Amino acid sequence: MAPARIVFVRAIIIQLIWFLRCQLAGSCASGEQRTSSDTSVLCRACGQELASGADIGFVPSRLALSTRNDTLVNGRRVNVQLFENPHGVQFEVVTFRKADVTKHWPADKRFSWYPGYSWTVATCPRCRSHVGWAFQPAEWTDTITKHKFEESGNTFVALITHQILTEDFASSLLMTPKSFVS
Repeated sequence: MAPARIVFVRAIIIQLIWFLRCQLAGSCASGEQRTSSDTSVLCRACGQELASGADIGFVPSRLALSTRNDTLVNGRRVNVQLFENPHGVQFEVVTFRKADVTKHWPADKRFSWYPGYSWTVATCPRCRSHVGWAFQPAEWTDTITKHKFEESGNTFVALITHQILTEDFASSLLMTPKSFVS
């Protein structure tokens, strides 16, 4: 990847993390306080609601290339981990205890970023964009029911930071046409 593009991509990721931090803690510009549970996390491609800010749950991995821990208002933290797949592509992810994503089983035990877990691709249920991965204990069968995955306390979803945005940030991008303003 060209150096200028790498810098641009990193700048976008940093901006997204800043917005996630601000929006999950409360509105940055208006001073209006919101709790992280009030904030929805959306698919960047189509706007489908994927998760709630209250469902963020850090799952540490010793295989992460780096981890950034951003402390939010009221002590709320968003931990962002950087991983690299076997093809050399890097992804920054935030882990959630649950998310409304489509899981594409069977799960794979090879090349897992979380030792002891197998993974499967997670896509947006509306537009089918790849938004991350779902992780389940490696000792489970490769294919499980959606109910078993969602009811277990041993599963989680890692969403790619540049594939998601907060509902508050998405709303801030919408403008009222001048003809509607009195």
